[in-house]
Amino acid sequence: MPRLIRATVAMSVALMCAGAAFAGDRASKEEAKALLDKAVAHAKDVGTGKAFADFSRRDGGFVDRDLYVYCADMQGNLLAHGDNPNLIGKNLMELKDPDGFQPVKEAIRILSGADAGTLNLKWPNPVTKKIEPKSVFLSKVKNDWCGVGYYTS
Repeated sequence: MPRLIRATVAMSVALMCAGAAFAGDRASKEEAKALLDKAVAHAKDVGTGKAFADFSRRDGGFVDRDLYVYCADMQGNLLAHGDNPNLIGKNLMELKDPDGFQPVKEAIRILSGADAGTLNLKWPNPVTKKIEPKSVFLSKVKNDWCGVGYYTS
């Protein structure tokens, strides 16, 4: 019986550590905001052309676990994307999340009247590959805008 108890305790500890490791792979609200602030500052320093290219490279310094920067113009044309650069150049104005919410359209609506904002949606997590609730920080960058989101579940 003691061997079964030891095995059960060992398995419980292993599962708790695995959960803690996964939680460590998930970026926080503060980390998402800091990455957006870093991206906006970078765009101001080097210009949007270079910055957007940097944001779209995994080794550009703007992708961290489940965090990445994406940018678009006010017509919904994607200019940068740290998780899926194949989307660059596409118009995503009509893009919908699984609930029918249009995040690009809403981001443009928000940023038409403000320099920054937030929105909530459901989106595929690049780490877990599951659809999860996500909050996105938005900021204008010259005539365009960028966002960085964090998963909330």
